[in-house]
Amino acid sequence: MEEKGKKLGLWNIIGLGLGGAIGTGIFVLLGSGIAYTGRSIMLVVAVGCFFMLLAYWYNLAMPNMFVLKGGDYSMKVMLFNPLMSGVSAWMTIVGSFAMASYAIAIADYLAIVLPVLKAYQSPVAFIIMTLFFISTIRGSRFLTLLENIVTIVLVIALGLFVAFGIPQVDAAAFFSNADNGFFHGGFSGFVAAIAVMGWACQGTTMAPISMAAVTKNPKRTIPLGIVIITILLAVIYAGMAYVAGGVLPYDQIAGANISVTAEAIFPNGLYLFFVVGGGIGAIASSLLGGLGMYRYPLMQIANDGWLPACFKKTTKSGYPYLTYLVFYILSVFPIVTGMSLDAAVSQVMIPTMLINIYMNLASISLPKKYPEQWAKRSLRIPLWFYNVCCVLGAFCAGAVAYNLFVELTFRDAAVTVVIVAALVILSVLRIKQGAVKAEDLAAKRAEVIAEALVDSQEDEQEQPGYAFAGVAGQPVKQSVKE
Repeated sequence: MEEKGKKLGLWNIIGLGLGGAIGTGIFVLLGSGIAYTGRSIMLVVAVGCFFMLLAYWYNLAMPNMFVLKGGDYSMKVMLFNPLMSGVSAWMTIVGSFAMASYAIAIADYLAIVLPVLKAYQSPVAFIIMTLFFISTIRGSRFLTLLENIVTIVLVIALGLFVAFGIPQVDAAAFFSNADNGFFHGGFSGFVAAIAVMGWACQGTTMAPISMAAVTKNPKRTIPLGIVIITILLAVIYAGMAYVAGGVLPYDQIAGANISVTAEAIFPNGLYLFFVVGGGIGAIASSLLGGLGMYRYPLMQIANDGWLPACFKKTTKSGYPYLTYLVFYILSVFPIVTGMSLDAAVSQVMIPTMLINIYMNLASISLPKKYPEQWAKRSLRIPLWFYNVCCVLGAFCAGAVAYNLFVELTFRDAAVTVVIVAALVILSVLRIKQGAVKAEDLAAKRAEVIAEALVDSQEDEQEQPGYAFAGVAGQPVKQSVKE
């Protein structure tokens, strides 16, 4: 059941995606990146945005050819066998663990403004998570409007950080090797910094691809939005890194978060605005983006039988209340149990990156399997470039998974292996129980493909300047009056 209401345009998608991409990572990890590479952190974050775009390459490649209303889940249904479809479905649900980190981070920043809250971090985080989940009841458009407002405040805060900070940076010294400066740590340090900043630089594709069902002209709007979001994010992060790495000496900022630099460049009032509008705004926008991103994949998972039949129920407006209730319970679980959030995030990211390796490589076959859709792709990239990006995307995803895994403790690494095994076992059980049948998944795959092809053609017909004639649906360029 589709959500009712007005459809989202390009600026809605950009606001949602940019707000979701600018998150906790840039506020807490810049200092760690500086520790590895010094002031060349500016290049690291700019390169890192495109590095992580490649790690999620299929999220750009497939919406460029198809309209996939189930978002990430529908993409995986198209390319996975039944077992891997189940693993991916359960991974989506496990991904809720990572949501808790945002609520706890907001509670941490609130404690800066209101120190009395420091003794009540967990209850505050629990309340924050609850309020954000309540906001999802109003639907995706309300969520994106709320996200857009938060993003505007966030961009203002980051703009002030850059505007106040740039005049205080000595440009000549910034690009020198003095004071552990540019390319501190050499090439290996530069690569290590990219790995560290990967968490901060991801997210440019995730929220947009989940909104295909409620987006106007999604085959054009979503890929274009992803490209614009990535470019904007790279520019914003480069400006922040220039200030964070250039205002204070290396030993004062290396390993610290950017609030140290903010306190040095802002008067007290603006510093508090930066903490609220920047720090809390960035985290809140990531949380909103995450909640919006998971809605339609969760509905598809329930409809396909990986969850019991009761989870298919929705309100009259299409809100999947039972599915979101489970998602909410899993999201607050790390908060109420005191689970290590760093470990929780890695335990979500590592299997996700392993799946990304497969998806990026599997995407190589799509232009040959669907030549008509490839011919009608919205971003007119050449085939050789597309194939190179698929291979590079698999490499980037593998590099992220490796770097995250080697940083885990033995216990956390073992838990990660157990989680992956549990995903496989649950998938096998649901198939053996008959709740999910291999033949039904094959039919579902064919249905998703057929729906994607039909929706793609309808999307093309809706775009100005094109009409379609004949049963083959070949495009005929002509003027169409509005």
